[in-house]
Amino acid sequence: MGFIERHGLWTAEQTAAASEIRARAESGEMTVVRVVFADQHGLLRGKTVTVGELPNVLREGTGIASSLLAKDTSGRTVFPLFTKETPLGLPELRGAADMVMVPDPGTFRMLPWSPGTGWLLCDLRFTSGAPVPLCTRGLLRTVLDQADGLTYRTGLEVEFHLFRLADPRLGPGDLGQPGVAPEVGMLNHGHQYLSELRYDELDPILDILRSNIEGLGLPLRSMEVEFGPSQVELTLQPADGLGTADAMVLLRSAVKQVAARHGHHATFMCRPHLPGVFSSGWHLHQSMLRDGTGIFAREDNGESVEGFAPEASGDRVASGPRLSPYGTAFLGGLLRHARATSAFSTPTLNGFKRFRSLSLAPDRAVWGRDNRGAMVRVLGDGPSSTRLENRIGEPAANPYLYLASQLAAGLDGVAGGLDPGPAADEPYATRAEPLPRSLGEALTALEADEVLADRLGKDFVAYFTSIKRAEIARFDQEVTDWEQREYFGVF
Repeated sequence: MGFIERHGLWTAEQTAAASEIRARAESGEMTVVRVVFADQHGLLRGKTVTVGELPNVLREGTGIASSLLAKDTSGRTVFPLFTKETPLGLPELRGAADMVMVPDPGTFRMLPWSPGTGWLLCDLRFTSGAPVPLCTRGLLRTVLDQADGLTYRTGLEVEFHLFRLADPRLGPGDLGQPGVAPEVGMLNHGHQYLSELRYDELDPILDILRSNIEGLGLPLRSMEVEFGPSQVELTLQPADGLGTADAMVLLRSAVKQVAARHGHHATFMCRPHLPGVFSSGWHLHQSMLRDGTGIFAREDNGESVEGFAPEASGDRVASGPRLSPYGTAFLGGLLRHARATSAFSTPTLNGFKRFRSLSLAPDRAVWGRDNRGAMVRVLGDGPSSTRLENRIGEPAANPYLYLASQLAAGLDGVAGGLDPGPAADEPYATRAEPLPRSLGEALTALEADEVLADRLGKDFVAYFTSIKRAEIARFDQEVTDWEQREYFGVF
């Protein structure tokens, strides 16, 4: 009896899927398998095992250093690992001891761009079999369990930049933590939103990306050329539970790998430091379902399909998209916790450069009916289409933390019957709580939000804020280009 069976870590469906993977391996379809997990930043880490080792991985999992959970985005370790003090006081992390990556057989893919290569997404367990509380996929699963039997459905629109790679900057002088960024060139001039001509300029590389994304089985809906130079948007079909987050970590990694293999550089950084380049966002569409039916829409008789009594808050949206009292309270939770959840939806210093007035990006916690200037845009005309589009996110967000924080905020709104107030017809002029202007401000808001911390786990919030504050401390010690320009010549 192996580790996975001994600790009862798979469902019957996962066990059946694992048998299918073994059969595919025996058929000679693959030679290696990448076994990965999404770290605290939503970046994929892991190992590549031979097909001969795969049966052992599907029985025992595979070990990986717990020090990966102690690193910031540059790869620097920010927690002590060789002293009595460990992250969250967890003795299992001392000395960079091993964790176990337990593959989820339902996530298996063959990578179209790497012949003979399989791919498996994993959850993290301690060697005792207990779940690792810092595993962000596990955290989202925990919040999903708080939904009282309802299904959380999400869909994404994600923007990114796609450049021609001029110089990968891999010389000895370019190395470091982080290393020197690659030198790139634009693929189009931009500033022609959704232009067919601009799309055609990018079509050769976009066609390669499309075929590989579809080859992975990801539910691609559209590929669009955005307003900025070399800026692209992808949308995926909605998915339930972990589905959108799992798709996003794979999508991001796939786009970067495929682009690099064809002489391009893709970046999900929000606002690259390049002339004329625009900010990129990640808009998250959200709804809740009971038995496959959406419960955000208000029925014609004025009652909610969820059974909430019609209240004044439900009447706030009597015209335009009509939210049920459940949907209205969920919206109220998104707004109430907007400042705190921005630490998860916008977890980089760079991402806050996007929050500015009159920019098609939000700058305050307001909602509107089909209004792209509002933080939350209410859309749809019936149970199957009514949803909340939160426009607060950046493409570099950890998908599991983004979704978990949104769901936790919405569920708190429902629990408290929170009223979101009236729709904002002028979202950049409406008096409302401003969104944080910096990552530090967002972390302070998160640390002060005890209700959100209770749903996400206070220890995890403390861990996450510690890592992000270490990033801020490194940034504060750097001399920037702005400082050089501003002071070097005149003083």
